Amino acid sequence: MKKEKENIPPVTVRFSIGAKLITIISIIVLVSLGSITALVSWLIREDLRIQAEDNNFEVNRRSAMWAEHTFQSMRSLSMILMQTVKTLEPALVEENAELFFEQNPEAMVLVFASGGKVDELLVNNRFFLSREIDIALADSFPQNNIEYLRRAALGETLLLNATPWFNTAAIAIIFPWSGGAIGVLFSSENLNDTFGFGTNQSYLINDSGDIIVHSDSELVKSASNVAGESFTRLVWESTQGNAQFLYTDEDGIRFFGAYTKLKNFGSTVITSIEYDKVFEGINATTRRNIYLTITVLSISILLIWFFSKNISIPLKTLAAAAHAIQGGEFELELKPKSHDEIGVLTGSFQRMSKALGIFGRFTNREIAVKAMRGEIKPGGLPKNATIFFSDIRNFTEKSEKFTNTFGREASNRIVHWLNNYFTSMIDCIEKTGGVVDKFIGDAVMAHWGTAYTAGSPEKDAFNCVKAALMMRKALYDMNRNRDFEDPGNPPIHIGCGINTGIVTAGQIGSDLRMEYTVIGDPVNLASRTESLNKVMATDVLITEYTWNLVNRYFITEEMPSVTVKGKENPVRIFAVINFAGINKGPRTLSDVRKLLGISAQDILEADRFAKEKKFNIVTKKQEHK
Repeated sequence: MKKEKENIPPVTVRFSIGAKLITIISIIVLVSLGSITALVSWLIREDLRIQAEDNNFEVNRRSAMWAEHTFQSMRSLSMILMQTVKTLEPALVEENAELFFEQNPEAMVLVFASGGKVDELLVNNRFFLSREIDIALADSFPQNNIEYLRRAALGETLLLNATPWFNTAAIAIIFPWSGGAIGVLFSSENLNDTFGFGTNQSYLINDSGDIIVHSDSELVKSASNVAGESFTRLVWESTQGNAQFLYTDEDGIRFFGAYTKLKNFGSTVITSIEYDKVFEGINATTRRNIYLTITVLSISILLIWFFSKNISIPLKTLAAAAHAIQGGEFELELKPKSHDEIGVLTGSFQRMSKALGIFGRFTNREIAVKAMRGEIKPGGLPKNATIFFSDIRNFTEKSEKFTNTFGREASNRIVHWLNNYFTSMIDCIEKTGGVVDKFIGDAVMAHWGTAYTAGSPEKDAFNCVKAALMMRKALYDMNRNRDFEDPGNPPIHIGCGINTGIVTAGQIGSDLRMEYTVIGDPVNLASRTESLNKVMATDVLITEYTWNLVNRYFITEEMPSVTVKGKENPVRIFAVINFAGINKGPRTLSDVRKLLGISAQDILEADRFAKEKKFNIVTKKQEHK
């Protein structure tokens, strides 16, 4: 008798479609444009930030290179001159000094000291006269800094700010040489000029925090010291030779700060740019985008109001269809009349009504969902898959023991026992992305790389072998609480066979009932491989086709090759021991057998007395032939 359709009361509409659309679309437009504005602003800010950091770092690098080049040149030239002076007659010293100062007009004073006293003092008279600087200052400067000369003679290289002393941009480099120390004073006007790059501000400090070079000459003349500033402390605490930070100064102003430590002069070049100046342009652009968002929102509201009536008719059709489905009428004929979102939604309703009947045809819910989405097409498809079979060892014997012990209760007990086992095994399969194909009594068939894939046959094969090792671990934990003598809950030992190859995957069955499965020669070989476990005293065997994909991920041990029924050439077989690179767990097949309580046996003898000859074990002698 045909079931009557459920009477579902109509839905009452409290608000007009126009009002709803205006509200919803206004929110969408506001959120969308607002999000886009925020996202674009953020992206541009990120680009500006990266550009500012890169530019700041580059300016710092160039300033450091120029400073280090200048210092190295002055030190090298000073050493050459002093070496020359040491070998000349006193009458020729002044002549060579004048030649040196003529070729290096920025050099002011050159002094050599040893034993705490000045041994040699060379002065660029032309420099002092051209700048109207008292030449007596050249004589007094070394005497007032004799302590630095002593420190340099002991191995230090020092950098001093000589600007306050001479009231002109000047730097003193004092370094060890020939049992004493050389001090060279030179003009830093060129360095000060090169340290000014637009909005980026560079300056050089010595190891005491004194500003030695700065584009603002007043800071150098006033002997400013920045040892107490936050960024200076960050630089000195850092072990890196050069880096960049975002920091906040004592006035609460944020800066991008880069630094480079000069290797041989105990000094650091610091470059900074104010954070807010970098983003002045983008802040103005963001404000304009906000005004644009408000304008677009206003126009959108007007358009939605006028076009709401054209939308309301198809929406009412969809509402009627939803009402029919709610009442149990699934076979609907809905034809999209537009290509917009409403048309897409109408098509979705049509597909949904046809998909409702699909679910009852599948035993695997995930497969049914994929079929409903159109991800599984009717018919078969070739798949490079990894096939898995497992079987409980001595299941018939255990079943008979259940029957003999529990009689009529045996069926319930054995089903409960199997269900606990299957639950644990299925969990291992599904956690690794496998699909449970079917249960064949106590046997399980599953496959990887068919309905789901990890991205490549190699990853699918890895996941399959991983699942088998997870099963081993799960059964080991399960069996620890079981007794061999317990007829109602005996330990379970399984054999797993794994093979990889091209199979045909698809929906097989009738119009009323179907299943998603795989067929092909690789499936048969996986089943044959599983049956070899008992003969070879193993629990997980893989064929050479799987081994070729995953051997670097697992510890394996090659077993005797076999000629399988239906194949002419022998197939290499490998026992899976453990994951590669893991220090705990079995390392050899002997360890696996000891762990699982499997007795090793003569493989050829077991093969000879096998009841069902689906394979033939190949001896070493036969392999060489």
